[in-house]
Amino acid sequence: MKEKMDKNSIDALIGYRCQRSDEAIQEAELLCREGFYNAAVNRLYYACYYVISALFLKDDIEAHTHSGMKTQFGMHYVKTEKISINQASIYYTLFEKRHSGDYDDFIYFDHEMTQELIALTKEFTSTIKEMGTKSRE
Repeated sequence: MKEKMDKNSIDALIGYRCQRSDEAIQEAELLCREGFYNAAVNRLYYACYYVISALFLKDDIEAHTHSGMKTQFGMHYVKTEKISINQASIYYTLFEKRHSGDYDDFIYFDHEMTQELIALTKEFTSTIKEMGTKSRE
């Protein structure tokens, strides 16, 4: 059984995961500039993954797989209307695109799509960070 972390440890881990999210976006921008669009989309997915995992820490929600995180996110934030389906759709889109780009053959993303995904990911991660700074319910 996992030990419960104290508040300071949780806060430090939340900060670390938010930092990882920011770094993943920077990596995506660099990869996009260099023409590595599939890798950029991968990093954008992980930017969302890291910031959602930080939010889960704050709200004491556990997910052990990528699919589990997607399910828990929908159940605890989209279904309860804490975040709109429109806002959540960027995460869901990146979840699918990352999987396709990593595992399917002949999947190529382009510059224009990747640039749009970068902008949308920045908006999404900003929204999630704002939710994460609100006090626990």
